[in-house]
Amino acid sequence: MPLREGRLGSHLAVTDLHASIAWLRSTRAVRERCRMLFDAALRGELEHVQLDLDRLDAAAEYVTRVIRDSYPALDIPYHSRWRHFAVGHDRWARVAAKIGDVSARARAAADLAVVSVLLDAGAGARWRYVEPGVGGEVARSEGLAVASLHLFQDGVFSSDSRHCLRVDADALQALTEARLAEGFQVRPDNPLVGLDSRAELLRRLGTALQARPDIFGAPARPGGLVDHLTRGGRETRVKAHDLLVLLLDALGPIWPSGLVVEGVNLGDVARHRLARGEGATDGLVPFHKLSQWLAYSLIEPLEWAGAAVAGLGDLTGLPEYRNGGLFVDAGVIVPQGLLARGKALDPRSEPVVEWRALTVVLLDEIAPRVRRLLGLDAAALPLAKVLQGGTWTAGRKIAREKRPDGAPPIDVMTDGTTF
Repeated sequence: MPLREGRLGSHLAVTDLHASIAWLRSTRAVRERCRMLFDAALRGELEHVQLDLDRLDAAAEYVTRVIRDSYPALDIPYHSRWRHFAVGHDRWARVAAKIGDVSARARAAADLAVVSVLLDAGAGARWRYVEPGVGGEVARSEGLAVASLHLFQDGVFSSDSRHCLRVDADALQALTEARLAEGFQVRPDNPLVGLDSRAELLRRLGTALQARPDIFGAPARPGGLVDHLTRGGRETRVKAHDLLVLLLDALGPIWPSGLVVEGVNLGDVARHRLARGEGATDGLVPFHKLSQWLAYSLIEPLEWAGAAVAGLGDLTGLPEYRNGGLFVDAGVIVPQGLLARGKALDPRSEPVVEWRALTVVLLDEIAPRVRRLLGLDAAALPLAKVLQGGTWTAGRKIAREKRPDGAPPIDVMTDGTTF
């Protein structure tokens, strides 16, 4: 019996709902639903985008040139938050040196990665951060990363002054918008998009951590998931998809504006009339961008804890404005209708859903082309490195070539929790 939103009539229906939610929290679901809209674009059925796949090879060549310029030795790291901490110089190395124990260092790294990623959802074009003791302005994702690292160093996310270099639930739940504004140097002439939403997101994170002591331990802290996934250091192999599913399950309640079905917050899932499917999944397109960005950013802390992360290719590319902007600016995605009018759009509107869905598929399509041009295979150049080398960097570069302020080609409204 197909299950529709708002209707539960039996144990079978409840089971079906659980199965539907589990499926929507998989990268298989992300790829299948995005491919559904991609195929609709090939048939000319999408209202707000068209595809020009003849431009994809040129886009791959552009990305390859960016990779060679950025990483001449092809020593490309993973796409993760850790790249932003190292802009200009390696800040984390100095922090990590203060934490002698390897496992404690990995937990602290996971603490930092979680809060910093959740604070990384588009700063807006006007915001800047001046690093204390260093000077010079840092903006956008790098600025948010550097600011969050300084908040971490200052013990803002810890409730125990004897252990500043950690994040715990009590401190997160007590975090005020004013304290976050101070840390991010927010002023009338230096506005940060969605500041209130970011503060609320971290408070919700604190509540979610306390609700799952089986994962986050006591005191409840994000770094507890390192011990959980490695079974206290006894497990030396973690699957990337298992990491993502754990994050989507444990942190699902934190999303303040996620789609809710039968009381379950699905997070970064949107609706599109052409996304047909069974039961509660009908009409839904999952992306889980920020959760996947977090999964990518937790790979290195897990590796530092001694665990190899397998199956990186199971994670999808990230459907955000740099990757998506690359395909628009390269002429592969051709905006139509509302998407072409230059007005700010709701992130869950159909035009943006179409843009994001096509971005996911095109990242899978461009990756093998880039590998061929570089003479590397998927083991040497997984999608996590294609993104870093890569499509995200190329998206930023081409945006600067096309527009003086480097803004993305599509304007999307954000509350600080989606992009």
